[in-house]
Amino acid sequence: MRGVKSTGDEEPLLGGKKRQHNEWDSDEGETSFERSASNDGAKAAERRLTYEEAVEAAGFGLFHWLLLLVCGWANASDAVEIVCVSFLLPTARCDLLLSSSDMGLLTASIFLGMMVGGYLWGYLADLRGRRSILVVSLAVNGLFGALASVAPWFWLFLLLRFISGIGVGGSIPVIFSYFSEFMPRLRRGAMISALATFWMAGNILAAGLAWLVIPRTWTHFSVGRLDFQSWRVFVVLCSIPSLTSALIFKLLMPESPKFLMEAGRESDAIRVFRLMFQLNTRGKGASFPDVSLHVSVVQRSYKTETERGRTGRLISAVKKGVMPLKQMFEGTLRSRSVVLLVIFYCISFGFYGLWMWFPELFARLEGGGSPCINMSAPSGQHNQSCYPVKTVAGSLMMSGLSVFFIYLVQTKFQSLVLSCLFSGVSVIAWNALDVLGTELYPTQLRSSALGVFTGVGRVAAITANVVFGRLVDSSCAVPILMVSVLLLVGGLAALFLPQSKQTALT
Repeated sequence: MRGVKSTGDEEPLLGGKKRQHNEWDSDEGETSFERSASNDGAKAAERRLTYEEAVEAAGFGLFHWLLLLVCGWANASDAVEIVCVSFLLPTARCDLLLSSSDMGLLTASIFLGMMVGGYLWGYLADLRGRRSILVVSLAVNGLFGALASVAPWFWLFLLLRFISGIGVGGSIPVIFSYFSEFMPRLRRGAMISALATFWMAGNILAAGLAWLVIPRTWTHFSVGRLDFQSWRVFVVLCSIPSLTSALIFKLLMPESPKFLMEAGRESDAIRVFRLMFQLNTRGKGASFPDVSLHVSVVQRSYKTETERGRTGRLISAVKKGVMPLKQMFEGTLRSRSVVLLVIFYCISFGFYGLWMWFPELFARLEGGGSPCINMSAPSGQHNQSCYPVKTVAGSLMMSGLSVFFIYLVQTKFQSLVLSCLFSGVSVIAWNALDVLGTELYPTQLRSSALGVFTGVGRVAAITANVVFGRLVDSSCAVPILMVSVLLLVGGLAALFLPQSKQTALT
């Protein structure tokens, strides 16, 4: 047996234990995996498994349900951080002296940060690993989100929300790449859809916190010269999910085995598969088979070239940084990338444009009639799909049609029903897009591609919120009509996507 050396790195595994990375030396500088198979010292022939075969051998069970809870909490924390602004606008506008245009800029600021962070963190996740990038991005999200609560001026609050958005932009695309790379092929679509539902759980959590905190007078106090009103307490509470998620990933979660295989860290990948097997079988005496793993030469060479680019001159590093973007629009990936760009723009404009303004629009129901009829009276309160392509198309079209019902809204109960209807059909489309996005791109492009798409979606969200802020007091019908048309266009575009039902990850 060849000698063993330690890299000095440590990686936490689920359960809090840390183990050293070991590499088996060879003349070629490549890793290998050997074990004694009998007492007489003879070497047993090892099975060589592909990634999909190793995932299947690890089984499905407790590990995957725990992973769903951890990743789901991270996904919910991002939702809380995004939508919390929409709940605090009716009260914060008085404290920060905000006009409707200022409110549009404020809701757009986090999406601008997400646009910047989406590609940056996605590229780094494909280069350095999923888990470490999740820890950093979630920490940035929570830390700067909490700091925004003490900002006394609008411009500072805007800046801190922008930086918080950079963190959100990283965790959203990376969490789905990370989660999908632990899943068996036949269960991947259903489990990704289950993960996506935690986004709505985050919306419910944010709404519940807003109801509990913002109207309450006991949450209003002073810290020095700062009048700490209830909406500031609400902002602090909304940062807690992201910070706790960062801590959980740092202390308990392993790296993606798919990424480890592509990085040439075979022994580390096998260790993760063994952990999955032990939790899934709950220690019933069975053991993970003695195997070695197939490592993709193409994807390993991609990473090697990227590492060389990082140590070279700045211009070389920039070229390496845009390499994933270039590869997304080459060969068979070009058409699906274009279609997904259109879909992400349309659904992001429609969903984030209207959803972020629902609380403000329906606050205007106090005067009676439709929220658009009362457009000159802004609020002054002080206090698994089996066929994801068809699912995306159908749900987007239904979302677009449901927008027109806003003109029929006359009461708060009707506004609640409409917002639930719009959100319900929209989240179906988001869930299907999450499945498609992870299955249509190879490992070395998966996080980068999702980062690009979410970045384009943030451009749409920024545009939508600026348009709503400019027109909500004068021509309310214009942005609402734009939302409806774009959602319908996105639904039609989805019909041109390839099917990806139970596709093996590449």
